[in-house]
Amino acid sequence: MNKKAIYRKILLLLFVINFIAIIIFSYKRLYGSVPDKIRIKVGEDEEFNFNLPFQADFTNENIGVISVNNKTVPANQIKIDLNKPFTLKSTELGSYEISLKLFGFLELKKIEIGVIEDKELRPSGSPIGIYVETDGVMVLGTGAINGADGLNYEPSLNKLKSGDYITAINHMPIKNKKELINMIQRCDGEDLLIDVRRNNEIIQYKITPVKTVDGEYKIGTWIRDNTQGIGTMTFTTKDGEFGALGHGITDIDTSLIMEIQQGYLYNAEIMTIIKGRQGAPGELIGVINQNEFNKIGNIKKNTNQGIFGSITENYISTFQDDFIPIGLKQEVKLGPATILSCVDDEVKEYNIEIKKIDLNNSNSNKGMVISIVDDELLNLTGGIVQGMSGSPIIQNGKIIGAVTHVFIQDSTKGYATFIENMIYNLDTKESN
Repeated sequence: MNKKAIYRKILLLLFVINFIAIIIFSYKRLYGSVPDKIRIKVGEDEEFNFNLPFQADFTNENIGVISVNNKTVPANQIKIDLNKPFTLKSTELGSYEISLKLFGFLELKKIEIGVIEDKELRPSGSPIGIYVETDGVMVLGTGAINGADGLNYEPSLNKLKSGDYITAINHMPIKNKKELINMIQRCDGEDLLIDVRRNNEIIQYKITPVKTVDGEYKIGTWIRDNTQGIGTMTFTTKDGEFGALGHGITDIDTSLIMEIQQGYLYNAEIMTIIKGRQGAPGELIGVINQNEFNKIGNIKKNTNQGIFGSITENYISTFQDDFIPIGLKQEVKLGPATILSCVDDEVKEYNIEIKKIDLNNSNSNKGMVISIVDDELLNLTGGIVQGMSGSPIIQNGKIIGAVTHVFIQDSTKGYATFIENMIYNLDTKESN
């Protein structure tokens, strides 16, 4: 084979590889540009613009429920130009699935359409004290015990794991650390049958406690049954529900979302501000008025999108008629917005810029990138600090999201979640 033939084959191979790479890149761009989930308000036209140079087909099995560009999606398909704005509308509440196809046959993805009622929320921005108790006793890790005989033992090794929840010993329910420790002390060295909840499944382990030099029995496990801290109330509803933080309460040692049995909100006072700087996030340091008089809510859920529950009658009585509509993520625009936060003895509105909008981020806490541009807030805090999580974001007269995280290397910037992600967790009335 001569050199020209070899050269042509190499060029052909490179062309094929480049062509395949372009196809894969284009497909990934298309896939990432179209949200997996879209929420719309029942009975309203919601406009979308994906800015993609392709024609596509919408197909929907729920005939007569979903309309595209004011045309009902029938059993066949409706063609749309993804390079132009289009509208979606639903006549019924619920969750529906639409297939988006390219060229009429190549399915790009299935889109979940969540149809919700239009809501009005009262944006807050008030500091809150948070106290939660875990659902069972949380395992942080295991370690060695120095026994009465001078030897080291690890009775829980390869059995209990970080993030497990101890729920019972010898078939007797365990609610907190004190009950667990008392049960272990009364074992007299006998094996214990321990029920552990892991990934929503109950697993049983037989563990033999070790007697220590001081005469106590231990199973070599670090545990926790509660936590507390300072955060920000995002909103309350006319039905007496609340959403706060914008992200879940995680355990400081395991970084896992804590599974809670119950929790409470209290009034809190900000006493000191540690300003944020490059490489070191700042913090709001406050006092939690943890008594019955200052209790303002009951926490029912701890989720990736924040904490949710009901507020007390006393707290409801402090409301004014300042409820505003929600803005769904397709309504959010790059540019000016404001946040509500309390860093100077009262809730104030501060100017921010929305720098980036990601309609399809796999981490729903990071749907927006925001930047603090308000000189007063920058002088007070240096930007976003711990304790400001949950500060509501307002744009064009609507509540559109909440602050969630700060950039460690630039405290003036951070992430925010869309408000629609939070209100999807509002069904707290049936929780106990």
